[in-house]
Amino acid sequence: MKRLGAVVCLVLAVALVLPGCAAKDGTGGKDASDKIVIGAALCQTGIQAPLDEPALRGAQLAVDELNANGGILGKQVELVALDGKSDPVTVGNVAKQLIDDGAKAIIAPSDFDFGGPASREAQKAGIVGISPCASSPLYGSAALGDKQFTLSMWNTTMGAVTAEYAYNEKGWRTVYVITDDFIDYTKSLSKYFIVRFEELGGKVVFEDTYTQGQADVSAQLARIKALPEKPDFIYISSYMPDLALMIRTLRESGVTQPVVGGDSYDDPSLFEALGTQYGSDVYFDTHGYLSDEANPKYSEFAAAYEKKFKTAPEAVWIMPGYDVVMVIAQAMEKAGSTDGAAVAKAMETNTFDLFTGKLKWSDAASGHEPNKAAAMVSLTEGKPKFLGWVIPEKIPAP
Repeated sequence: MKRLGAVVCLVLAVALVLPGCAAKDGTGGKDASDKIVIGAALCQTGIQAPLDEPALRGAQLAVDELNANGGILGKQVELVALDGKSDPVTVGNVAKQLIDDGAKAIIAPSDFDFGGPASREAQKAGIVGISPCASSPLYGSAALGDKQFTLSMWNTTMGAVTAEYAYNEKGWRTVYVITDDFIDYTKSLSKYFIVRFEELGGKVVFEDTYTQGQADVSAQLARIKALPEKPDFIYISSYMPDLALMIRTLRESGVTQPVVGGDSYDDPSLFEALGTQYGSDVYFDTHGYLSDEANPKYSEFAAAYEKKFKTAPEAVWIMPGYDVVMVIAQAMEKAGSTDGAAVAKAMETNTFDLFTGKLKWSDAASGHEPNKAAAMVSLTEGKPKFLGWVIPEKIPAP
């Protein structure tokens, strides 16, 4: 496992602004020539909101920064947001409306199931669509089209990072896996974790499932307790609100093994729900960390955020939202255009230094795979601790 230094390159506040919208040729629908519109089809309500709402605030902060420095291509940027309501059909509809109203790029929700419809509308219109945190390998050019991207590392990377951490750093050899089968994210995360853990020589003692909203883990608990030999740790691929219920139930029932998971654990509501009693010996990888230790420019970022929103940054999901706007801006500037094909090519052929780390996408033929590091974090008594930036030694094929 390659550990990167705590210093992560940041987005330079390039003097840029984002132009108009896009029709099917990628050159624009309603062309607002004095500004560039970015459409955010993010979910401001519903189950997806804990990820998308902070990302939207990060995007708003980035737009303010760009406009204060002259915008992109000499034009000011306007961020227009419509609520996808955590419903895939609604997400697709609001993305289409944003495009019809002049968006030159679309910010899609942070999940393949919810974000895919927005990116499909962007692809039809010939413009770039990008998700802040969708981590399924389906989120890329192969499934969505040659102008579609995600800022997140794929679950191939995320699963490999935690597998290598468990096997190499902790010396754990056996695992019980519980997969929430509600969405693709949780299923593919478990899949690639298992692939890499078994490659290393680890053993999965049992693969269990759970469905979000079930609110009952008694069956899973019974199976864990019935094992003749207890696993070294438990890998749970799920998300809030049921993730907290699962971990609390295990701990209350005397299951003390470490718990490992992915970026869905990076949620202040989980930390609060587990608290000092249940929130220890938990490990996960994610997109960044809210401290100068992870990024020496964090304090500056946090001060700007607090000035705008009158509160300190509360969730890591703010950072990918900020980075998405900066990537769009930098790509348009490098392309010298808002044309969808030109912007997508600029995204494919450049390396971006972002708040969440250095990012290089593969080309469309290779799926627009995002190559970047993950932040490894532990939880002790409900308090997160940054362990370092990590690139896995080997990433499973998608």
